[in-house]
Amino acid sequence: MNSPLFDWQLDTWKQIMAMRGKMPHAFLLYGSEGIGKANFAEHLAKSLLCESPSDDGHACGACLSCNWFDQYSHPDYRRVRPGLLDEEDAAESEAGEGAEETEKKSAKSSKTPSKEIVIDQVRALANFMNISTHRQGTRVVVMYPAEALNVPAANALLKSLEEPNPNTVFILVSHKIDRLLPTILSRCHKLPLAMPSKSQALAWLETQSVRDAEAWLAQQGGAPLLALAMSQSDDVKDLEDLLRSLAKPDVEVCLKTADKMQKMDMPRTVSWIQRWLYDIFSYKQAGKIRYYPKYQTDIAKLSDRVSVDKLQHLIKNVQERQAIASHPLSGKLFLEDMLLEYSSAFN
Repeated sequence: MNSPLFDWQLDTWKQIMAMRGKMPHAFLLYGSEGIGKANFAEHLAKSLLCESPSDDGHACGACLSCNWFDQYSHPDYRRVRPGLLDEEDAAESEAGEGAEETEKKSAKSSKTPSKEIVIDQVRALANFMNISTHRQGTRVVVMYPAEALNVPAANALLKSLEEPNPNTVFILVSHKIDRLLPTILSRCHKLPLAMPSKSQALAWLETQSVRDAEAWLAQQGGAPLLALAMSQSDDVKDLEDLLRSLAKPDVEVCLKTADKMQKMDMPRTVSWIQRWLYDIFSYKQAGKIRYYPKYQTDIAKLSDRVSVDKLQHLIKNVQERQAIASHPLSGKLFLEDMLLEYSSAFN
């Protein structure tokens, strides 16, 4: 049977299966975004619930438990995520429905979905964990991204991790482990999931029929799932427009760009700018470009127009803006301020 995991995850899988006789009550899987951590976590949950796992620990895919899991109806499984992720999945599954049906569902859920995991979601686990498991088996909770826990939710989760229920396994997934409470970290068995090698990532992207895979992979810092998503995204044109404006710093262009991109996902837009600045700095220091090799000529010219001190100051300021990018008072003013500062650094 072929492994349902990515090639770069097989070593971590073997590490976990070696613990199967004495499984920790809580795992924390962490690593870069876009390398398949959520896929790994859900496959691990399925295998822990499976009634007939294979010798190498993978779920059989055929038992009643596996069928329940595949239909998101397993009585001993809970997946906890920000409401926004659940809504995005629901929107994808409704893509084939008629416009009238979709409109009805939208009207029912007019409340803006949360980007956080909130305390009510964690409290809802209490009843789930206090009832007997189905067929006296294992109970599994998958939570991701764990850094989306707000403070009340994190404190509520901590109690469950401190006093774990028998036969219960928590699987937390994090892109940014430094944002988690030290007390949560100390109560989980931490397992890093490694980035794939370039050859592994490109081989997988080839199976997904991604054109210009190497360029997309570079743009996303070597994360193949992000590379695939970006190659299929409607935001590709916006990214190219932003990079062209960054390549030729100009006040008027900055204002037009801010006006055009004010409704874009701001943290992602800032991350595009951060990568661009990293490439300028890297080229200036070592003659290397990581994220945007297609723009090497422009990046090389820009590196000659700015001092190291000024570039470091600019990078620091953009990094600070990223911390508040999720909730800017005005997207347009937020971008204008950042792009005008960028433009002035090169003129």
